[in-house]
Amino acid sequence: MATKQAASTKKVGLPQLPASRIWLMSLGFLGVQMAFTLQSSEMSRIFQTLGADPNNLGWFFILPPLAGLVVQPIIGSLSDRTWAPKLGGRRLPYLILGTIVAAIVMFLLPNSGSLGFGYASIAALVFAAITVAFLDLSSNIAMQPFKMMVGDMVNDDQKSYAYGIQSFLLNTGAVLAAIFPFLLTFFGVNNTAGKGVIPDSVIWSFYIGAGILILSTIFTIARVREYDPETYALYHGIDENANQTGGNWWELLKKAPKIFWKVTLVQFFCWMAFQYLWTYSTGAISINVWHTANASSAGYQAAGNWYGILSAVQSVAAVIWSYVLAHVSNGHHKLGYALSLLLGAVGFISIFFITNQYALIVSFILVGMAWAAMNTYPLTMITNALTGEHMGTYLGLFNGSICLPQIVASLLSFGLYPLLGNSQANMFVFAAIMLALGAVSVHFIKEVYKI
Repeated sequence: MATKQAASTKKVGLPQLPASRIWLMSLGFLGVQMAFTLQSSEMSRIFQTLGADPNNLGWFFILPPLAGLVVQPIIGSLSDRTWAPKLGGRRLPYLILGTIVAAIVMFLLPNSGSLGFGYASIAALVFAAITVAFLDLSSNIAMQPFKMMVGDMVNDDQKSYAYGIQSFLLNTGAVLAAIFPFLLTFFGVNNTAGKGVIPDSVIWSFYIGAGILILSTIFTIARVREYDPETYALYHGIDENANQTGGNWWELLKKAPKIFWKVTLVQFFCWMAFQYLWTYSTGAISINVWHTANASSAGYQAAGNWYGILSAVQSVAAVIWSYVLAHVSNGHHKLGYALSLLLGAVGFISIFFITNQYALIVSFILVGMAWAAMNTYPLTMITNALTGEHMGTYLGLFNGSICLPQIVASLLSFGLYPLLGNSQANMFVFAAIMLALGAVSVHFIKEVYKI
């Protein structure tokens, strides 16, 4: 716990933290990412099992980023002004709230097909859509504090290391969540169910993920204490009253450093591509490899399990590649960023061509390399350019660079999907082009550091 010091606008500088403190600060990220991964990897499978038309999947995939777009700046602004020492500080109270809601929703969502609504019924699809929106909203509430605490408490020299740890925990959680349905099926849990009913392998994956989310978050809450307002102001060289108001979002955006907008451009292309990965992977793999589009078939459910394994491959590749990127010197960040995105584009377009399930492992290794860069460089570049004033609000607003392209991608899919022959595999060609454009736009970034 930080010791109180006299408030001052003279910047002392953030102290060097022990590695154990940085790990503890991010441990709950493991459980939060499991919630996100189960959502992203199983959403398409759940909705198509419930009877959704593939051409209408975009409607369901709009809700999660829309929830994140709204909630992240609000949580950032509120937590900038919060000080609740009995609940851990400024960011942790919101982590507690997000975890409770996310765990509840993780028990509700996979049961959407077991409530008697009927196959392809509006009631089943609406219930699933609402629970998905709440899962994303609560997961965003829980995840944002971890990102903000690094900006609050970690100095520039350790920031890449800290976000690297978060990337490691993110991908470890993603691996565990992604392979749950496959492992549960291997151990005898049913991977098929009646028409319109979610298989037990998926239902129990969500239950286990909710349990791990609760446990990992409790550990972080119990072991981490944030800097009090006076100490925070001293370390960041700002007035203690600087964060007493939420700040006008429009004015803050107008004063944002240029790198904020240049990284946002890169993010736009990247997150459009990944939205299509999450929306169409199960269907594309089912058709290309198992030669079926019937969501009730054993082949389709096998494809859903295999996509989980491929998501785990992606995450393992991201962990390893994150370690490589962590050793890239400051002057070569742009090269590492652009190269990673280009390799990811190759992975995306290969999914269109490949009809062998094991060959897809190579595709998702390349996709994982892009994913590593997307979860390492943007936050490092942005927080290095920001002062401690309105840090949470800025990071919440920056989350728009993740949410808006997903919303645009989903809306665009209604015209793009039929234009590309109503083929889920064809969507990966367009996604590859988007990721390649992201790599090109890295050229416009110029890294800066706050004074």
